[in-house]
Amino acid sequence: MKSSNAPRRLAALIGSMVAVLCSAACSVGSLGTGDEAGGDTTISYLVFNEPSTVKAANALIAAFEKDNPQIKVKLDTMPTGSDGDNVVKTRLSTGEMSDVFSYNSGSLLQAIRPDEYLVSLSDQSWVKDLDKSYLPAVSTAQGLYGAPTGGTTPGGVVYNKAVYAKLGLKIPKTWDQFRANNLLIKKSGIATPVEQTFGDAWTAQLVILADFANIAAVAPQWAADYTANKVHNVDQPALTSWQHLRQLHDDGLLNKDFASATYDKGVQALATGKAAHYPMLAGVIDAVRQNHPQYLKDIGMFAMPTATGTDSHLTLFLPSGYYIPKTSTGAKLDAAKKLVAFTQTAKGCELLIQSGSYGPFVNRLCEVPADAPAAIKQLQTYVAAGNTGPALESVSPIKGPDLPQLAVEVGSGIRTADSGAKLYDQNVKQQAQQLGLPGW
Repeated sequence: MKSSNAPRRLAALIGSMVAVLCSAACSVGSLGTGDEAGGDTTISYLVFNEPSTVKAANALIAAFEKDNPQIKVKLDTMPTGSDGDNVVKTRLSTGEMSDVFSYNSGSLLQAIRPDEYLVSLSDQSWVKDLDKSYLPAVSTAQGLYGAPTGGTTPGGVVYNKAVYAKLGLKIPKTWDQFRANNLLIKKSGIATPVEQTFGDAWTAQLVILADFANIAAVAPQWAADYTANKVHNVDQPALTSWQHLRQLHDDGLLNKDFASATYDKGVQALATGKAAHYPMLAGVIDAVRQNHPQYLKDIGMFAMPTATGTDSHLTLFLPSGYYIPKTSTGAKLDAAKKLVAFTQTAKGCELLIQSGSYGPFVNRLCEVPADAPAAIKQLQTYVAAGNTGPALESVSPIKGPDLPQLAVEVGSGIRTADSGAKLYDQNVKQQAQQLGLPGW
């Protein structure tokens, strides 16, 4: 998924996962040497350059400096997507990384070799407040390296409730039900059944990635077997996700400009009712709140429908992490640890919610606010029923870099589902070998 804090709210993934897309110049800035005049310590803090992320980071810095006047924090930014990945890898390898930086958890974290480059935070007091489901996403056998930057980001299908009301549609649980809804919407002509935005290639992954909780529900050991090279994307049940992506195109359900449309256009189409469905991260809900608030009441979200006929399960993309590089030492290391710890306090949670994050959260001090959008509260029904599961990238270190482009090709009808899955398995094999995983 997007390497970011989520389109993120991709934030993350989407970013990250939200987000994850644009490219812009990286502001590196002077990192300083440690203690400054007057006994102050200056540290640098690196984040993705998405406007909402930068705004939240500035609010965090202001609150932290108020509580810690002896520490000054300088904000650095980097591009999202692959450009940002390259910035992180380069600065870590050259010893020029900022004293605190936010970056992906899960498989993308493993790719930057945390044991070699990052400071273990296993002994920090805030670790006890984290949900156990999050720990593997920021850990190796040698230590825990990250603190969550926000709440989980559900992935599934964001839909327009006004369109559903006009046609008397019910929320689908199975793929057959979802397909029937889409064909009825297509016949009615009142909206595009499924919005796709392949102009931002990362968005093409969501039909595949958001289906993983359904796969894990019927094959609980799939992630472990996948990591051990025992199951693959060309095998069922994983192949079904690729087949569904292709079927959306073959059924003629997509917007005419799906090949060039961007994420922002997709959000607008869904909000205004020009599109009925958008397979995406829950960050869409906050994007509607910020950019199209008059339509927020019309936005809902459900889990990616399952192919098995059982209850669908909501895939949760775990939040990115705050990390400290081993190049931060002495007073800078102490100050960096204080900043990371501050993010995990009740005050840090309050700032997180004020910046637009609604949860569900992996820090027990953070609670979903009462004024969260109805679409977010709608997702709580999956949490309450236990029908959720982490995204694959949170439970396996393997995620091949070619997934966005292959998903675009399958979703555009250029490549068959089988062909896309086969090529992705080859891409995954290369990455697994680079990571030195056994069995590959």
